[in-house]
Amino acid sequence: QVQLVESGGGLVQAGGSLRLSCAASGRTFSSYTMGWFRQAPGKEREFVATINWTGGLRYYADSVKGRFSISRDNAEKTVYLQMNSLIPEDTAVYFCAASSMYGSRRQTDFGSWGQGTQVTVSS
Repeated sequence: QVQLVESGGGLVQAGGSLRLSCAASGRTFSSYTMGWFRQAPGKEREFVATINWTGGLRYYADSVKGRFSISRDNAEKTVYLQMNSLIPEDTAVYFCAASSMYGSRRQTDFGSWGQGTQVTVSS
């Protein structure tokens, strides 16, 4: 398994940007599909974006497509989520997760999770 620590959350006005980072420990980071998920108050956790180990395959939820961008730096063992044009509906705790399954987007396929970072978008 890999240990994950998110950072970069905070309070931002609507229309603003944030970049989340997820630092991983473990020697096999580059072999994992990495993902970002989020959980808003009173709602279930949902898929946001995933990226395969080469970075060549990326998936996004329809709600963030065109506004968010996922990337990774295997040398630094870090995955990023660039969030632009934020809206209040993006307010949630954002979780980083790792999966050994290629191209996975299902939460049940992700065996390692970070503790989450809060993102709050004010209107």
